[in-house]
Amino acid sequence: MNTVSNYIYTALEWITRFAYLNLLWVVFTLLGGVLFGFYPATTSMFAICREWLKGNADLPLFNSFWEFYKKEFLKSNLLGVFINVLLLLIALDIFYIQTSPNEQLDWTYVPLFAFILLFTFFLFYLFPSFVHFDVKVPQVIKNAFLLMLVNPVATAVIVLCFVPLFFIMRLFPALAFLFGGSLYAFLTMWMAMYAFGKTHKKASHQRGSLP
Repeated sequence: MNTVSNYIYTALEWITRFAYLNLLWVVFTLLGGVLFGFYPATTSMFAICREWLKGNADLPLFNSFWEFYKKEFLKSNLLGVFINVLLLLIALDIFYIQTSPNEQLDWTYVPLFAFILLFTFFLFYLFPSFVHFDVKVPQVIKNAFLLMLVNPVATAVIVLCFVPLFFIMRLFPALAFLFGGSLYAFLTMWMAMYAFGKTHKKASHQRGSLP
C-alpha cells in the first residue's frame, strides 16, 4: 500500500511541476511584453527540462527559471529575430500564393509545404541546442540544422509523440492551457538529448577510428 501511495505522490508531484513550469512560461512571456518575453521564457523552460532530465528534479523552480531568463534574455531574443524573419517569409509566401489569381502558382504549395515541414523539424532541435551548447547564436542554428539532418529517427519519435498529444489537448483544451508548453519542451528536450548523445558517440567513434 505504501508503494502505491509513493507512486501517486510522485505522479502528483510531477503534474504540479509541469503545471507550475507552464505557468512560469506564460507569466514571464507576459513579463517581457510577449514580443521580448516569449523567447527568453521558452529557452528558460527548455533549460529547466534539461536539468530535470539530468536528474536535478528538486531544483528551486522559480529561482532557476528567473536566473535562466535574465542570463539568456538578449541572446534568446537574438535567436528570436532569426525565427521571426523565417516565419514572416513563410507568411508572405502563403499570402502571395492565396491572393494570386494565377492558377499556375498552385505548384508552389509543394516546395512551400516542404520548407514548412523542414522548418518545424528544425525547431525541434533549435531550443534544445540553445540550452545544451554554450555557443553563439549562429553556431546554435548550425548545430540544430545538422542534428536535424543526422537524426531522422529522433525526429520521427518526436512527431509520433506529438500527434496523439495534439488530439488529446484538442479534445481537452484545459490540458493545453495547463501543460501544453511544458510537455512540448520536456518531450522535445528528451529526444534531443538522446540525439545529442548519439551524435557525440558517433563523432567520438569516428575520431577514434582515424589512423
